[in-house]
Amino acid sequence: MANISCKQLHKSYDNKLQVLQPFDLDIEDGEFIVLLGPSGCGKSTLLRMVAGLEDITGGDLLIGGAVVNDLPSRERNVAMVFQNYALYPHMTVHENIAFGLRRLKVPAQEIERRVNEVAQILNLTSLLDRKPRTMSGGQQQRTAIARAMIKTPQVFLFDEPLSNLDAKLRAQLRGDIKRLHRRLRTTTLYVTHDQLEAMTLADRVVLMNAGRIEQIGTPADIYNHPATLFAAGFIGTPAMNFLDGEIDIEDGVPLLCCAGYRWALGSPRFASLVAGQKIVFGLRPNHLKINTDTAEAGQRLGLSCAIDLVELLGAEALFSFQCSTVTLTALVPASAANSLAQVGDALELTFEEEHIHLFDVDSGQSLTLKKLY
Repeated sequence: MANISCKQLHKSYDNKLQVLQPFDLDIEDGEFIVLLGPSGCGKSTLLRMVAGLEDITGGDLLIGGAVVNDLPSRERNVAMVFQNYALYPHMTVHENIAFGLRRLKVPAQEIERRVNEVAQILNLTSLLDRKPRTMSGGQQQRTAIARAMIKTPQVFLFDEPLSNLDAKLRAQLRGDIKRLHRRLRTTTLYVTHDQLEAMTLADRVVLMNAGRIEQIGTPADIYNHPATLFAAGFIGTPAMNFLDGEIDIEDGVPLLCCAGYRWALGSPRFASLVAGQKIVFGLRPNHLKINTDTAEAGQRLGLSCAIDLVELLGAEALFSFQCSTVTLTALVPASAANSLAQVGDALELTFEEEHIHLFDVDSGQSLTLKKLY
């Protein structure tokens, strides 16, 4: 196993198209890091640079303390699992898993021992004599993972390995990968655009946007304390509600002015706000409550909206409301949804001041994050 360090690492093509901005990233030995972001953000390019499949334009890449910029892929002791499985169709599962060891001239007895070991870990023992075309997508991907794992690499690299699978298989394979990492503690770099994978798998998430790192933190840190407007909107399902607004000051107290409402902000974390400041107000749907108790609602911040849509999600229901020209959503227990109201009814929505996120309208940076620590 090994740590990974990126020092001012960047990538461009023809010295013009900059796909990765210079950045620094340190990954500890045995850590599970997820590179998360939309298509085109540079996450797969970074993974391929670590694997040795892409040249490095500038900066240094270190694996286990050694600079590997010019080291061929086969000498980096990393193993990569691809999105498309990349299995040999004419070979059995056993032959696919053992292929890399055979090329390394590992003794046959040792190959057999290691194939049986990884097959047992990944529930492939009963499939060793089958060929890829006779297996499900999940079984094929487990075979690809076994083939990477058997080489006992310093680093595991996963390039969107679950994107071709249905929801049930994705959930199953997520669990398999998490248990595998817990058992082996191999340094792992995992690329995905799926925030659920990132939140459930990662020790830390590296959120990327437009070729640069937007925010790094544990899944809980990024969800609860997004550093930018992009991070707030990308992380969380359903997505965070946003309203454009402005700050006013009255008797020294900041007022959040949005969609015709003026909410007084008494918390010290809002003390640095100034009058006339343009902001984006963010609030997660699970923090927006439907409250018909007017006495309790009066003690909280609130607004009135008409129900536009009700979507049953299983244990929860998603209520959509029209507020000014913006659609807001509230996530409520499904058991309460039927008794609350019908489409077209007006309800009082309330929220707590502690759940408010404010972002600068120009830079997109959080105006309150630094006050939380």
